[in-house]
Amino acid sequence: MDDSSLYFSPDQGNVVFASALDGWGFCVEHFARLYAQKTGVKMEVLRKTLWGDFYLDPKAKKMMKGAQAKGKKPVFVQLVLENVWALYDAIINRRDKDKVEKMVASQGLKIPTRDMKHADPKVVLSSICSQWLPLAHAVLSMVCSKLPSPLEINVERVERLLCPHLRRFESLPIETQALKESFLACRSEGSDVPVIVFVSKQFAVDVKSLPQNQPRPLTQDELSQRKEQAKRRHADRLARKRSTSKDRAESSSPAREPGLLTGHGEDVNMEQPGSTDTGDEDPAQCFIAFARVYSGTVKRGQRLYVMGPKYNPVNGVQLPESYALPECPTGMNHLRLCVLDDLFLLMGRELEVLEEVPAGNVLGIGGLEEHVLKSATLSSTAACPPFLPLNLEVLPIVRVAVEPTHPSQMAQLVRGMRLLNQADSCVEVLIQESGEHVLVTAGEVHLQRCLDDLRQRFAKIEIDVSAPIIPFRETIIRRPKVDMVNEDMGSQNLFAIQRRRGAKTEGRLSEDIRVEGDGLVTVTTPGKECTVSVRALPLPEGVPHLLEESVELIRSIEQFNSTLHESQDVSSTQELPEQNTLDAIRNFKRDLEDRFQGMKWKNAVSQICSFGPRRCGPNLLLNRVEGYTRPSVWQCIENIRCSAGTYRDYDNSIVSGFQLATLAGPICEEPMRGVCFSLERWETRGVQTVRSVSEGIAEVKLASLPSGDEQQSDTDSECGRSTAKEGGSVAGSERSDEGIRSDRYGSCSGQLISTMKDACRFAFQMKPQRMMAAMYTCEIQATADVLGKVYAVLSRREGRVICEEMRQGSAVFSIRASLPVAESFGFAEEIRKRTSGLASPQLVFSHWEVVTSDPYWVPTTEEEYLHFGEKADSETQAKKYVMAVRKRKGLLVEEQVVEHAEKQRTHARKK
Repeated sequence: MDDSSLYFSPDQGNVVFASALDGWGFCVEHFARLYAQKTGVKMEVLRKTLWGDFYLDPKAKKMMKGAQAKGKKPVFVQLVLENVWALYDAIINRRDKDKVEKMVASQGLKIPTRDMKHADPKVVLSSICSQWLPLAHAVLSMVCSKLPSPLEINVERVERLLCPHLRRFESLPIETQALKESFLACRSEGSDVPVIVFVSKQFAVDVKSLPQNQPRPLTQDELSQRKEQAKRRHADRLARKRSTSKDRAESSSPAREPGLLTGHGEDVNMEQPGSTDTGDEDPAQCFIAFARVYSGTVKRGQRLYVMGPKYNPVNGVQLPESYALPECPTGMNHLRLCVLDDLFLLMGRELEVLEEVPAGNVLGIGGLEEHVLKSATLSSTAACPPFLPLNLEVLPIVRVAVEPTHPSQMAQLVRGMRLLNQADSCVEVLIQESGEHVLVTAGEVHLQRCLDDLRQRFAKIEIDVSAPIIPFRETIIRRPKVDMVNEDMGSQNLFAIQRRRGAKTEGRLSEDIRVEGDGLVTVTTPGKECTVSVRALPLPEGVPHLLEESVELIRSIEQFNSTLHESQDVSSTQELPEQNTLDAIRNFKRDLEDRFQGMKWKNAVSQICSFGPRRCGPNLLLNRVEGYTRPSVWQCIENIRCSAGTYRDYDNSIVSGFQLATLAGPICEEPMRGVCFSLERWETRGVQTVRSVSEGIAEVKLASLPSGDEQQSDTDSECGRSTAKEGGSVAGSERSDEGIRSDRYGSCSGQLISTMKDACRFAFQMKPQRMMAAMYTCEIQATADVLGKVYAVLSRREGRVICEEMRQGSAVFSIRASLPVAESFGFAEEIRKRTSGLASPQLVFSHWEVVTSDPYWVPTTEEEYLHFGEKADSETQAKKYVMAVRKRKGLLVEEQVVEHAEKQRTHARKK
């Protein structure tokens, strides 16, 4: 397969050599055409040999290969670069006017005399280059010759655009599949051609910059009318001046009417106070949608459907024929109707008004800010599916809390953050449970840009910004075999285990918690009804990353399981995911099984109860309770449903406790990552099920229960209450059954949630705990003179160099390093200062990495006591992160502000 067209190479004509500062630009084809006319050599030969290891043989007048080996000047240097350098040397360095005039005459350029005699050589250079090598012509010719035509769209790409949410193209409705032909044909004319437009983003512009609001040139009639008005005002001014002088002579203290004349005879503004425009207020902002037309012709004032990201085209196909496009159907989710107010041709900063735009073009659409948040699909048919949103390679990772300086301006801040969220596709705006307004950005530079836009463009108020909130993750690792001084720990782990056993129990009674030597934690509910035993294990390498990549699949699995739990009918395939989604789930399960190796993880994938946090995170809950079978999370691909166990009603409590535990870990209330919790035992005392009351009750109530959950009610209204006897009447049994079902959300369920959460947290503390820091991949371009300074800045900020290589043909080194996000603030500025601007970093979020040091480390072995001392005063990097996060969240911080304080004395006598 020939993939040469995928790379940038000047000999292929897809590279422009340009200088935006001086206004020139060219490609190889320009000089190939020029020298083909002068030398008579074929243009195709020159195009291939102007760039590369070729040189010009003056005797044979041929292009020869091997310029570098023979020490010859390459053709590109001889015929192209030397001409450009000669022009710069004559204008900038020597300022030789005679030579410059000869060069201008040889090229046949017509430079204005004013520019040629200008004192600034940059002006002369720009004027000559703009005619000799015009930058606009070079870029436009490259766009016309290299950008593919809309008719060359790939069939696979069309099917991928029309198949959102992992659906197969064959599973779409027939009406939706018919749109494929409109895509491929890119038709614009015809009454049956549907209009399909995709909006990729929106950008904010000032209202005054719109074409309809800009001042237009006056006509001849308007100029004559204004001239007459000016004459009339001048005559009135003279008449008022004469009358005022006469009144002033008659009265020593004349009462001048406001709004006529000032003391100097000048007019005062006679307009009403409310109509004056002070000019202090900034122009309002409006949004222009950046869109592309895939089919049909878009016209100004046209009505189109707006498809939300969760819109299902099956619902649109089922619409009755009475619904015409001018009215939007009621009761349709994720489908709205919009009117295209304005159409614009995007000309850089300028906007040109258009009446219609055919298929295959890019345009700007005004008036969609109330209908589109960031991206959307517009169509004239409800059978069109929503396109997939753009995938951003940069993820928002840095967050700050913002608030107005004056609390009365909170409404302006909320509006400004909403506008910023629409204008920037990479920013996220959140409102936390505490009421804080949080701004999530991709990095320090992006954060500063968003804050400036919020202050100056969108909110237009003064705001207070908190310190950057850096996210962390909590995890566990395998128990280390060596201590901090690289000595074998052996049995020294016992002290650490005992310490973790008593760490931060937060007032829990010791008799409710039992810890075994292998890390199994057993916790009993306060009412003594239920006892759970949980063990924490670190997930194998690669599993957390796989879970994070498969978030959408996990959500589909959870959605199907919840739907099946409500309907209790697996035979109906109406709620089954699409076949393409099912295949992806099977591959996901297979990948998980490949990563769970060893006897410890035998049948681990089939024992998964839930993912967490938020039911789609990188943590797992396994069901290893003997004799307890519960529905599998893989029901959608297994087409079977296990019989409900005894504790089915309380199963949601167990899962909820696991979700809460993984959402806020015990170290500093940060989410967990890469932790597997195994539910080993689950015992109950005093809790009975519906089936244990009477089989007849279950049979009588089976037909009348409204949902499958109530068919499986297995709790009493109070834990431990005695139920009706088997020989009792049906009426008495019904009353007892109602009391049993009412306890599913009673005290026992809530206690079990809290107990499961505590069990997971204690099991987490029994293992070696670690913090995980968000990491940037840092790309640095630097010369050899400043490499030492670059490495010094990286080491001071806990950075790690991954690779270093020298660019071929240059003295520039390309350094690839890993840097914690928490240490990245001010990094770019510091590295530029240290290297005097010779090194420039580029930061992109890469991955999560375990901080090697233990946040709760204390000396345990004899060697550590000898090396660090009994106090171990040196604070680890992980502990610094933990203390900073706990202080920010208002959690308990164990630190001594003053130790062994003494009164300061001075031994100097005052004379």
